[in-house]
Amino acid sequence: MDRKVIIGTRGSELALWQANFVKDRLAEIGVAAELKIIKTQGDRIINLSFDKLEGKGFFTKELEEELQLGKIDLAVHSHKDLPTEHPPGLIIAAVSEREDPSELLLILKDCVDVHHKLSVKYGGIVGTSSNRRKAQLLAHRPDLEIQDLRGNVPTRIGKLRDEAYDAIMIAKAGVHRLGIDLSEFHVEELGPTEFIPAPAQGALAIQIRENDRELFDVLQALHHPEVAAELAVERKVLKSFGGGCHLPLGCYCRKHDDVYQVFTAKADEGDEFPDRLFLEVKTTEGIENTVLPYFAKDRKFPKKVFISRDISEHSYFRRALEIHDIEIEGRSLIRTVPVITKFDSYILKSVDWLFFTSKNAVEYFFNLKPEFRKKVQFGVMGAGSEEILRRQGYFADYVGESGDTAEVAAEFSKLANGSTILFPGSESAMRSIQKGLSAETKIIDLPVYETVLVEEAVASSADVLVFTSPSNVEAYFENNLLEPNQKVVAIGKSTGKKLEEADIKFVLPYSPDEVGLAEAVFGL
Repeated sequence: MDRKVIIGTRGSELALWQANFVKDRLAEIGVAAELKIIKTQGDRIINLSFDKLEGKGFFTKELEEELQLGKIDLAVHSHKDLPTEHPPGLIIAAVSEREDPSELLLILKDCVDVHHKLSVKYGGIVGTSSNRRKAQLLAHRPDLEIQDLRGNVPTRIGKLRDEAYDAIMIAKAGVHRLGIDLSEFHVEELGPTEFIPAPAQGALAIQIRENDRELFDVLQALHHPEVAAELAVERKVLKSFGGGCHLPLGCYCRKHDDVYQVFTAKADEGDEFPDRLFLEVKTTEGIENTVLPYFAKDRKFPKKVFISRDISEHSYFRRALEIHDIEIEGRSLIRTVPVITKFDSYILKSVDWLFFTSKNAVEYFFNLKPEFRKKVQFGVMGAGSEEILRRQGYFADYVGESGDTAEVAAEFSKLANGSTILFPGSESAMRSIQKGLSAETKIIDLPVYETVLVEEAVASSADVLVFTSPSNVEAYFENNLLEPNQKVVAIGKSTGKKLEEADIKFVLPYSPDEVGLAEAVFGL
């Protein structure tokens, strides 16, 4: 290609990094380019939150106009900033590789309280101008005060440094691209399946004129079709809701074992509790038509849901269901009792990791008042166990998010193989994680409690039965049968295996926690 390409970009540090990234990739294939900085509406108006701004394309409209007029040859955008409708005559010619679309919660160190989920002190002030982030934050922590935060990445971090907020939320991709040192803050990383990102977060879109076929062909060397396929799902979902930057919508798609996993979170307003949906599909064709009916105003929900554990008034599961007037019958069909009352902390001297597969394991172990004489790392199965560990004043170094213990074991083994691991747990534990570790790993099983079934568990007439352990399945179906039209949810594969033994069909949530269970009920 003989001509020099003019790249249009915003003037922020992150936008310039992105534009220079494309310029460098073009140079690698022998194409010369130069940058032209263009100011957008989103750059000029920094005193209003996004939902107060008129129209769409706050960070893209002016670049697109310059492109249409032929004043630039291509525009580099953060893909998530693009409206779902392309202006006439413009196309996305290439999509970059995707940075990790996780979110970062940056917290002033004197505002950290490990006992709370997300580690922000009770009633803390969190800065974000994203309604999507606001809705998901308040779903987990309704005590937080959310205040508007605008500006480029360094500006937002500077406002936190100046203690205008106790914490701020920011995309990991921008921080990584700019190489910003965050060591002065406590950082909580929230993965895209836990805290669902904006559609197309973490990827760049390279936009050109539709009739510039020469440049289109050149840019295919920079294009990542597998990323484009996943982003197309997220943007189709966004388009189906008629959304823009202000909509409290998160959507994340990834291909996993030849199926597409699609995570969606949506609220009507930033201060409302978001509904969440998890789907697995073999093809992305018409995916928006699959997702949309679940969020329809007139869809029907079950009238009553039974869950085999006690559910607190403020639990995520209860709040997620009660916004749809679903009655909850929460009662455990088992009870647990300690099997030891004393513990010699000397054993911890040689331990590198502690791994807890249940909330009960955490509670009964810490009831023994262990003394840690050296730093150990903690692994847990699911967010529920992580929350109980936090209440003891400790962070989890590894959280197994999948309901498949084999997947969790494979992930955990990459961190812990060859070390010494203590597994406090049930006397009848299935040892699924232990079986996935290498022979060089020293495993210490420590039974701290046992499970006792209640006598003659009473049947429930609920539309949906949610089982949270194999023991609860055993207790329920020892004397009861599944009624016609009742649907069943199992918290994880071990619970599901017990249901399979009873020839009962069930739904498996993505994650073995209250968020995953709420997603599963919503997705029925």
